Amino acid sequence: MLTKNSAVKTSFSGVDFSKYTSKTSDFVKELASRANKKGHFLNWVNLPSEQLKRVDELYSMVDSFKKQTGVSKLCVMGIGGSKHTVEHMLGINGLNVCHDVVDFYSDVDSVSLNRFLYRLGDVTSANYMIASKSGSTFETKDGFLRIQQMLIDAYISKGQSQSEAEVSAAKHLIAVTDANAEKSELRRTSISNGWLGDLYIHDDVGGRFSAFDDHALFTLIWAGMSKEDMIKMLNSAQEMSELSLSEDLDVNDALKEGIFWADAKLNGIEASVHQYMGSMFENTVYWHAQMQNESVKDTLKQVAKVPDAMHHSAEAHFNPANKLVFALTVPVDNGVCSENAEAYIGALTKSYEITGAFFKEEVQTSKMGLTPEAAGAMTMLRAYATVYQEIVQCVMTGKALPEVLDSVLQPHVEFYKKNLKGGVVVPGRIST
Repeated sequence: MLTKNSAVKTSFSGVDFSKYTSKTSDFVKELASRANKKGHFLNWVNLPSEQLKRVDELYSMVDSFKKQTGVSKLCVMGIGGSKHTVEHMLGINGLNVCHDVVDFYSDVDSVSLNRFLYRLGDVTSANYMIASKSGSTFETKDGFLRIQQMLIDAYISKGQSQSEAEVSAAKHLIAVTDANAEKSELRRTSISNGWLGDLYIHDDVGGRFSAFDDHALFTLIWAGMSKEDMIKMLNSAQEMSELSLSEDLDVNDALKEGIFWADAKLNGIEASVHQYMGSMFENTVYWHAQMQNESVKDTLKQVAKVPDAMHHSAEAHFNPANKLVFALTVPVDNGVCSENAEAYIGALTKSYEITGAFFKEEVQTSKMGLTPEAAGAMTMLRAYATVYQEIVQCVMTGKALPEVLDSVLQPHVEFYKKNLKGGVVVPGRIST
């Protein structure tokens, strides 16, 4: 018999789940029938268990990557899911708190590049993880080619020949991309230049669902996550996955959250709020916003961190003219601030319960972030709840579900990419 994951506790108000219990089996079977099948972009369902098989390999690869250059900083070059999932995972696991171990670059403008280089000081003082499924992502390729050339120039300035400098530069670079060299330009570059290792963005795992893929795990290891905690996190994530495919609504919190958001839509409430309490969630907000915009394709949900966002949003939240539903993710506070933190959470909880439908997630914490079990469970919970929202809305309204779920696809992003290809700027061109 399945029991709830103890790392995350949820409570709901204002939603009548009895209206949905007769359809619970339909919701779960719909998702389960598609999971891990080619072309359905649901391979993240068992990704934690697959990654457990590679833990030793990933730790060894991080160790080798550090040793071949002797540097202590890793720069992640990627956009969207290749960046936000990593930032989210670092934050909730209490790693890179001083932002001195891992840095990010995902821009294409000169000022941002200058700021990035200013933080680095010396391009040879860091290693670089280039993350792109296709290996030809405009933004990522532009930054990568610039850094690659700067590394070569730096080693030439130290007296190396062109060929020697190219070899030295290659030691600073590692690719996370499609395993198939025919599909990925970056994989071909990695092979031809002799870059270290084989890191993958797994097939049928969309960027926003890739928090347990190689780019995130590799960075967590680089930032100091112990192997023991890594295993705990992945096991907890897989446990949450199994619970999320249960037809028992009492243990399936992901389905309950999906029903919560779907119920609001079905009752004509367009606007919604999900707030996260505490600095560990600073980047979770960006990741969740990406999940919302790309999966639900809805720009009316406010995803924010409190307390900062509370006072300037409360006026709108509690205006009776605005009809909203609310969610709040909060840490279980075991420290010196616990009394005031609990009072604050209590005030928000009471206020939201009176104002509209509401659910609260309480997540277990360690000293600097969540426990690894909570980090794994909450992250997997968010992915499932997002997909379930689509399934619930379609099933309850009798709308036929698409061949591939809309929530895992992002066809409209190609619109700007098509316009970009015809522009003046050539992707990745080194300009002066």
